[in-house]
Amino acid sequence: MKINEVSKRTNLPISTLRFYERKNIIPNEFVKRDENNYRVYADEIVEFLKDVKALLSADFSIEELSLLLNQQLNLSYEEKKILVEQKIKEIEDIQKRLNKSKKFLIDILEGKVNFQTQC
Repeated sequence: MKINEVSKRTNLPISTLRFYERKNIIPNEFVKRDENNYRVYADEIVEFLKDVKALLSADFSIEELSLLLNQQLNLSYEEKKILVEQKIKEIEDIQKRLNKSKKFLIDILEGKVNFQTQC
């Protein structure tokens, strides 16, 4: 399929798809060139890009995604596993901070905290 069809199916702008290609986030196996040198994408690209979106929503940066997905870097499974484990740890730390903040706010509402402003 052409890039505009991928854009429609994934709700990603064409510029984003091209950016992902430049950053080596989209593996070459998903993109070929036709006789007119237009990009032709494999159908599997749609599911792959859903996974990319999920990783971005898990707060992976473009640079981190590039490390995970760039086949030219030849990172080992263990190296990729470490990146994912680090992200899980970051998420758990954020969850702890949010839970602490939530508890503090609940304590304010319940009058358990001596807070300057009444709610």
